[in-house]
Amino acid sequence: MIKDFEIFLKDNLPQVDSFHPYFNQALGEMLDAGGKRFRPLLLLSVVQHSSPLLVKNAMHVALGVEMLHTYSLIHDDLPSMDNAGLRRGQTTLHVKYDEVTAILVGDALNSHAFYMIANAPLSDDVKVKLTSILARDGGVSGMIIGQAIDCKFEDEKLTLEQLKFLHLNKTAKLIAASLLMGAVIGGISEDKQKILYNFGLKLGVLFQVQDDIIDATLSSKEAGKPTSNDKHKNSFVNLLGLSGAKREKQKLIEELNKETNILESGLAKMLQKIISDYFKG
Repeated sequence: MIKDFEIFLKDNLPQVDSFHPYFNQALGEMLDAGGKRFRPLLLLSVVQHSSPLLVKNAMHVALGVEMLHTYSLIHDDLPSMDNAGLRRGQTTLHVKYDEVTAILVGDALNSHAFYMIANAPLSDDVKVKLTSILARDGGVSGMIIGQAIDCKFEDEKLTLEQLKFLHLNKTAKLIAASLLMGAVIGGISEDKQKILYNFGLKLGVLFQVQDDIIDATLSSKEAGKPTSNDKHKNSFVNLLGLSGAKREKQKLIEELNKETNILESGLAKMLQKIISDYFKG
């Protein structure tokens, strides 16, 4: 399924007719560089489970989510934020080209995410709902306020409760939105949509805990991005220590696997496999 997504992505990289010498190249570069594709996987897996005939149609939406996520990474790496030189194993756009190009490519991917949803072969009611979810959780009520807090409180220690609030917004809500959007496309009941969304919030916190562990334990080459880079950040490793972060990771994995028991068995197995594949060790 992710192989099909990669093919769809390459066939649908945004392009624009202009005489700019390198904007088109920059526009598709970080999107095409790879990555975990975790959010598209979640969305498409839920659709595959609930309405397999809609997986092809859902590719447009999955790419929209990946575009919005990629824009956030490009902006996160800017000199005014993390000033990172490596992302997805590639030189970041502001380093390879210039800061203006990186900012505008991020802006373009943000806008184009919603263009992909608006033009998906799905009903208008479904597309309105999907747009609302992505705008909410990828915007001011989610990722943006999380990023604002992350940048504002560098070198200022937060409590565990504040740290979880930060990462629920910055990271977890877009992951939860991916599950919820898959459920909306697949016609899953509203009760199960709520269960999946709440599951996704906890899954997103787990994702961040693991990311913090990676930053503390892997080389930049292994991670495909700068590591040992969170000294000034509020991370789970900085707050709990490496062993404490590892215990938090294991605790979340156990809780998530238990929570799948209230879901239909096929959906539960799908989520358990994703947890097993992505959060080993």
